[in-house]
Amino acid sequence: MYAATKEQIEEWKTKHVDVFRIKVLDKSCYLKRPSRKDLSYASVAGTNNPLKFNEVILNGCWLAGDEEIKTDDKLFLSAGAKLSEILEVEEAELEKL
Repeated sequence: MYAATKEQIEEWKTKHVDVFRIKVLDKSCYLKRPSRKDLSYASVAGTNNPLKFNEVILNGCWLAGDEEIKTDDKLFLSAGAKLSEILEVEEAELEKL
């Protein structure tokens, strides 16, 4: 299992603010929160192929980890099920004036 050092994680947090780890069986990877550019590209790529959306987000947000998560279908699908959790946004309010 890939394990980043505390120093590496702190460096990533300084650069990206939010850092996440996904663990699947004995593998793990570290991801940053996707940018608007990442989401835009993933949305276009995923239009005809929903799995492509997850692939683009995983690759675009990848900081480090076990490459098998990208290449092994079982690991990829398991990690993909968690990607929606890093896409969370803050609740907004709309007020008609």
